[in-house]
Amino acid sequence: QLQASGGGLVQAGGSLRLSCVASGLIFENSAIGWFRQAPGKEREGVGCISNHYRETYYVDSVRGRFTIFSDIAKNTVTLQMNSLKPEDTAVYYCAVDPLPVCPRNEYDYWGQGTLVTVSS
Repeated sequence: QLQASGGGLVQAGGSLRLSCVASGLIFENSAIGWFRQAPGKEREGVGCISNHYRETYYVDSVRGRFTIFSDIAKNTVTLQMNSLKPEDTAVYYCAVDPLPVCPRNEYDYWGQGTLVTVSS
């Protein structure tokens, strides 16, 4: 089971930190991805981390602003979002797959989303 949290309302230029906590899943050798879905739009990948290869990947629109890091001991992956823009407004989801390849679109386990709203 995955639980994403940390969403909320923030002004443009501000920061938020999202957390993804796993219960009953092992992060250590997994790929963990972050996705988002804005109203009326398709889901898109934001970035991912491979805990096995210790690699991260970000889409161009967030690279340099967002950072993904893991705390394997706590089975937690964090998405640090800085310099937020109104176009970052979306429901954010985390996902886990035991195949530690990143980036990827297919994940075995998905968490419920957390809403991020960035006001202009």
